[in-house]
Amino acid sequence: MTKSLKSSLAELPQAAQSRVWLWRLLPLPLLLIPLAATFYTIDEGHVGIVKRFGEAQVQVNPGLHFKLPFADSVEELEIRTRKNLERLKAATHEQMPVDAEVSVNWTVIRSEAFELYKNYGGLDQFESRILDPRLRSAAKEALAKYKAEQIIQTRGQVIADIEAELLATMSEFPVKLDSVQIENLVLPAKYLQSIETKQTEKNLAAAEMHKLERQKLEAQREVNTAEAQRDAEKARADGAAYAIITEAQAQAEAIRMTGQAEAESMRKKAEALQQSQLLVDYVKAQQWNGQMPSTVMGEGQSVLWNLNGATARQ
Repeated sequence: MTKSLKSSLAELPQAAQSRVWLWRLLPLPLLLIPLAATFYTIDEGHVGIVKRFGEAQVQVNPGLHFKLPFADSVEELEIRTRKNLERLKAATHEQMPVDAEVSVNWTVIRSEAFELYKNYGGLDQFESRILDPRLRSAAKEALAKYKAEQIIQTRGQVIADIEAELLATMSEFPVKLDSVQIENLVLPAKYLQSIETKQTEKNLAAAEMHKLERQKLEAQREVNTAEAQRDAEKARADGAAYAIITEAQAQAEAIRMTGQAEAESMRKKAEALQQSQLLVDYVKAQQWNGQMPSTVMGEGQSVLWNLNGATARQ
């Protein structure tokens, strides 16, 4: 700034000087605004779609990037797993109405995110135009294959059928389907009551069957106890009979042996008596009670006489 200009400004009023300095500083913000508009960042878990005058040009990864101010704009596209939930009305195989909530986890394939944006205009548009209708269709088709009771009992199989149908219809799109779930399933109240009644009857039947089985076990236990007691009694009876038989055999053998001994003794006595008259007289003397005979027997029948004679002979 020249000395003359400084002196001229000094001669101006204070308010006028402030306006002059403001106009001199005004170009600085005007330069900073375009400069700031050339920088932008993309968050992790997203990709950026750079559009020039509204036309998609290129896909960029997370980080700091540059663009043409006023000409380029950037739209972020999430490539992390998203969950989509659909509420729908369907019918079972027997035409019973059901209200269902079905969800799917899905992810945009990073390398094909640009094509998805160009063709469908973003994730919300893709969900509403492509994913949601196909998810509803797959769920209705799968639920229609099963009866209501089968849907409750084989829920995993129904989910697998929904997932298989959805994968088949979504195979041409640049997304990855992770899992399908039946979040909620509402059946008519009357049907739920009939299921509850049937389950109660099954429980009662099972309890009665359990009771019968327990009675059978108790009866079998009593039979086993009775058989065991019978076998024990039989064993005791057999033992007692065996003992009696053994004792009787022993007694019989003792009697037999005693008889043989007595017979042998008598035989030997008889032989001795036959061989010695003196022994005969001696035996008669042992058996005499000391009384004389009360009857008269013939001559030569006196025991004393015989003894005297035997003594004389000795």
